[in-house]
Amino acid sequence: MAVIYKLAITQFRNLNHQYIEPHKHLNLFIANNAHGKTNFIEAIYYLGHNRSFKTKSLKELIEFEQQKFQLDAQVDDYRIKLEKTKQKTSISINQNRLKNSSELSKVLPIQIITPDKGFIVNGTPKNKRSYLDWGVFHVKPDFLSDFKKYNKALKNINILLSQHKDQELDYWFLQIAQLSAAINQSRQDYLEQLKQTNSPELINDLSVLFKSVESFNYEFKSGWPKEVDAYSVDSIYQYLLKSKGFLFKSKYLNYGPHKANLKFYLNDQEECFLSRGEQKTLSIVFWLTQVSMLVDNNIQPIVLIDDISSELDATKIQTILCFLKRLKIQIFMTDIGSNLLKIDVDNSRIFKIDHGVITQQ
Repeated sequence: MAVIYKLAITQFRNLNHQYIEPHKHLNLFIANNAHGKTNFIEAIYYLGHNRSFKTKSLKELIEFEQQKFQLDAQVDDYRIKLEKTKQKTSISINQNRLKNSSELSKVLPIQIITPDKGFIVNGTPKNKRSYLDWGVFHVKPDFLSDFKKYNKALKNINILLSQHKDQELDYWFLQIAQLSAAINQSRQDYLEQLKQTNSPELINDLSVLFKSVESFNYEFKSGWPKEVDAYSVDSIYQYLLKSKGFLFKSKYLNYGPHKANLKFYLNDQEECFLSRGEQKTLSIVFWLTQVSMLVDNNIQPIVLIDDISSELDATKIQTILCFLKRLKIQIFMTDIGSNLLKIDVDNSRIFKIDHGVITQQ
C-alpha cells in the first residue's frame, strides 16, 4: 500500500521549506485561491511522475531567484528524493539513482482529478489515452516497454516517409504492426477488467452522483481504420504495405495507438449528447472505477483531488469520500473551505495553506 508518511517541499513554486506528516487516509488542505492549493497537489504529482500536469516550463516551478527545487518523501519503506535544476534532474529511491521515471510510478502510483485535467469525458483523445495508459501500466508492466519501442518505430517510419525512402520501411512496418497489436490488446484487456468492475454494487454506490443511472460503458477506438483488425499483426502489416503510396504523400503515419480514443456512454447515450454536469460526473465514475480496480489488483494508488468544491456539491463530495474511504487508500484533497464537509477526525488530518505556508489544524 502506497502511503506518504513524510513530505518535504523546497522552493517549488510558492512552497518553500514546507514539511508535513500526512495521515495515512484523508488529508484535507484548505486555502483561499492563489495561496498554494494547486501548487501543493502539483508537487506530489511531480514526485510520482517527474513532470507537472500544468506546465512544461521548468522556470514556472522554481521559486523566483532560486536555482532548483527539491521534493523529498518517505513512502512506505522507500525514501524518494527528486531534485531538479535547469541543467539536470536527480532522482533517487533509498539513495539509489534512477535512470527513468517509471520506477517512481511503481513506488508512488498517483491518480489525480482536477478541474483542468480530470474531466476526460468529451475531452481530448490525448487526455483520454493518458488516463487509460496510466492504469494499463500498473496492471501490465510490459506495456511501457512496448510503448517506448512503438514510439521509436513510429519516429523511424515518419523519418523515412518524410525523406521518401523505401529502404527499411517494410522492416519498421512489421515492427509497428507487432507492437500495435500488443498495445491494442493490453488496452482492450484493461477496459474489459474495468467493465467487470462496473458491478451493480459499484453503480449502486455511485447512483447518487446521477439523477438516474442504469449503466455506463466505454468503447475503445484503436486508432486504425475500420477495415483493419487492430489485434492482428498481419492485418495491420498488410494495410501499411497497401497504403505505402498514400503514406509517402502524407509524409507521416496518422494511424495507430498514438491516435487511439475512448468513447463514453451513460445509459446508452454517447458522451457528446450528455450535459456538462453529466460529463464531469461520468469522468469521476471512470476515475473511481480505475482506482477501485487497482485496489482489487493489490495496487493502492494515492489519490489527489484539487479544488473539489468548485465542481461538485457537498452531497457528491461526500459520496466520493465515502467510496474512497472503503478502499482504504491515502487521499490528498484541497478546498477553499466553503463547504462544511463531514470529515472523520479519527481518520484524517486538516491543514491550512496561507501564502505557501502549510500548518496543521
